[in-house]
Amino acid sequence: QVQLVESGGGLVQPGGSLRLSCAASGRVFTIYAMGWYRQSPGKQRELVARITRDDTTTYADSVKGRFTISKDAIDTVYLQMNSLKPEDTAVYYCNAFLYGSDEYWGQGTQVTVSS
Repeated sequence: QVQLVESGGGLVQPGGSLRLSCAASGRVFTIYAMGWYRQSPGKQRELVARITRDDTTTYADSVKGRFTISKDAIDTVYLQMNSLKPEDTAVYYCNAFLYGSDEYWGQGTQVTVSS
């Protein structure tokens, strides 16, 4: 199993920045990719950004150029969020995708962009 602990959410004004962190523990050697998803009320959970063990990254179109995903090895992943907009408001979830297609989720951290 893999455990994920997120940190770094909060309230920020439009145009501001936040950095989310996610630390994985347990069978981290089984992790193929880690990523961030978000979900706002009434909407489906959506991929924000993802990074694989070999540093291949994927971003949602809505965050390209504003958000950057990075990692320390494969067991800690960060999401640097710049130029935040009110529509970025959501609960952000860390995800670990394992070899063999299992996946695990963090508990979620609230990001609110508001003046």
